[in-house]
Amino acid sequence: MRRPMIDAAARKAGYEKLRDDLLEIRTRIADIEATADSPDGLISATVVGRGELAELYLDPRIYRATDSKALAESIVDTIKDAVARSREDLFEITREYLPPNAKLANTDVHTDAFIHQLDKKIEGEQ
Repeated sequence: MRRPMIDAAARKAGYEKLRDDLLEIRTRIADIEATADSPDGLISATVVGRGELAELYLDPRIYRATDSKALAESIVDTIKDAVARSREDLFEITREYLPPNAKLANTDVHTDAFIHQLDKKIEGEQ
């Protein structure tokens, strides 16, 4: 049984395009900035890139409450909300590289887009 001929130039061009796309995506990811506020408006968290905490604002009124556990939970929840927003932005950036039926809820936005594209290359699709 004969193996199909591999067009080395086409394969190289495909990999170069994927590399260029990844470099552009990396730049766009670096530009992500998402902010979330706590329901009471006393806490604000801003994350950048892939969800790294860049800024945390605590309104001085938070010190009026003595429940440090509730305060900590509110801070964590606010940061999680900001990370979720950045994840949505990342999903949109990588959307064109994902399968058409991809959903944010079950997609690893950090790797699935690239694995999908590599799978296409391995299978010989352009």
